[in-house]
This record gives sequence, structure tokens and C-alpha cells, in this order.
Amino acid sequence: MLKSHFLGAAIAVAATPVFAEAEKYTLDPSHSQIVFSYDHFGFSTTTSMFSGFEGEIMWDKEDPAASSVTVSFPEASLITGWDARTQHFMSGDFFGATDDDTVSFASTGIEVTGEDTALITGDLTVNGVTKEVVLDARLNGQTDSHPMEGKPWAGFSATTTLLRSDYNLGAFAPMVSDEVAVEISIEAGAAPAEGAEGETDS
Repeated sequence: MLKSHFLGAAIAVAATPVFAEAEKYTLDPSHSQIVFSYDHFGFSTTTSMFSGFEGEIMWDKEDPAASSVTVSFPEASLITGWDARTQHFMSGDFFGATDDDTVSFASTGIEVTGEDTALITGDLTVNGVTKEVVLDARLNGQTDSHPMEGKPWAGFSATTTLLRSDYNLGAFAPMVSDEVAVEISIEAGAAPAEGAEGETDS
């Protein structure tokens, strides 16, 4: 029961097909953020983020192993808080990003480690390079009726550490740390059933 409870927050396995019982949840872009930080020459910790992105979770309550989670967003949506840094990150030194270049994640496996924790394995694609990563995830909470949205809702957080050089983004390492600490926080709500009145594309 605890296993189903946790996976219902949108953390699941994509290694097997999604059955008919799976319920679609869509990320709330207004409350989903990915924050990353790195050491700058030993003088400071610099932070940037991605926000406002979309994704979906197919959640099978009866068979959590048949669930999946996918997320994708433009590299150019990066927020640094300083225009000159953003432009540098989008330059050939780092992403060399165009409007069509995306960051994406698709789950491939999960290990439930506690009542509200799990390790999520998935394929992360950044800068055209795909690597397997493991997210240390925690269920923050879930409800059958969001107080404002009036539908099933869930949220979770996760952390991982990436090496910039794995994604051909290692400029200025090690003075600017190769290791990047990543913190994720998302919310997701049950999507309208297909054909339901008021349904919109997610």
C-alpha cells in the first residue's frame, strides 16, 4: 500500500508497458522547478534554474511498475538571474542552444526505499547527450482533492549530482566546478479523461 501511495506522486517505472488502469497526471508548470548550483572558483556558489516546464506521469495504482514519467523543456528557458550569464551559457562555450534544443528525462526504473522515498533511474538528455541518472526522490504529499484545483494532486522533490563534462559542458572546470548539484521540486494533477468536457492539451 505504501508503495502504491508513493508512486502515485508521479515517481514510477517506464520499463514495462502502461496498462489501461494507468491515470495521467500532468505537471503544474507554475509550481515545478529544477534548480542547479555549482562552485565558482571557490569564492561563491552560483545558482540557476529551469521553471515553467511541462511533463506527464502515467500512474497505475494497481501496478505501479507499469507507470512512467517524462519531462521535456527548451534549453533556452534557462534562468540565471543575470542576462550576461544567460547569454554565455547559451553560447558555444556551453549549450550553443537553439530554440529546438531540449532537456528531457524519461524514467526507466525505480527502487522504493521507504514510506515516502525512492531512487528513480532514468535517461537524461542535455546538450544532445543522453546519460543514465539516479534521482533521490521524496513524496512531499498527495490528496484526492486539491483545495484550489478540486482534483487529485501530488508533489515530490528530488536531488542528484551531475558532471558538466559528461554533457560536453565542462568549460572552465575545475576552477568552475565540474560537479553540479541539482534540486527538483514539482507538483502534478490528474488530467481530464479523454473526451471529458473542458479537456485541454497538456
